[in-house]
Amino acid sequence: MRRLELVLEHFIFHSRWLLAPFYVGLIVALFVLLLHFCYQLIVFVPKVSIAEGTDVILGVLNLIELVFTGNLILIVLFSGYENFVSRLEVETHDRPDWMTKVNFGDLKQKLMVSIVAISAIKVLEAFMNIEKYNNTQLSWLVGIHVLFLGSMLVVAIADRLGETTRSAEEKRKR
Repeated sequence: MRRLELVLEHFIFHSRWLLAPFYVGLIVALFVLLLHFCYQLIVFVPKVSIAEGTDVILGVLNLIELVFTGNLILIVLFSGYENFVSRLEVETHDRPDWMTKVNFGDLKQKLMVSIVAISAIKVLEAFMNIEKYNNTQLSWLVGIHVLFLGSMLVVAIADRLGETTRSAEEKRKR
């Protein structure tokens, strides 16, 4: 029976590698996002000289949104792979400092901050182009943004409470 248990545990432990193709897919998605960013940049730059200030700001916000989305993909890619699959063994001089400090709680917070930032850019774009939106659309955009903000707050509070509980447990063990 013990042998069966060990085989099962070995199988379960190595099943984490089933996530590896998902991370490869994120690399492909990051490349696709890069292509889209380059396309948006190529379309945007020639129009800058004839565009109004609002259009320039909207174009830049669109590029920033794509950068935030790329950052989001990298956070999930690096942190997810290291937290759930295997440690990345790369040269330390090229390793971003945050990679060694991001645990699952930090990953959730970074994801939420990125999502809220992307949402805020969408709301700002809508208000800068307000004539293209009706009240219902604007209400939905703002409501969704507030929902993301609330979710981020709940995640932060839950993590803070978890840290307090863990700290209290560690003190009791000493």
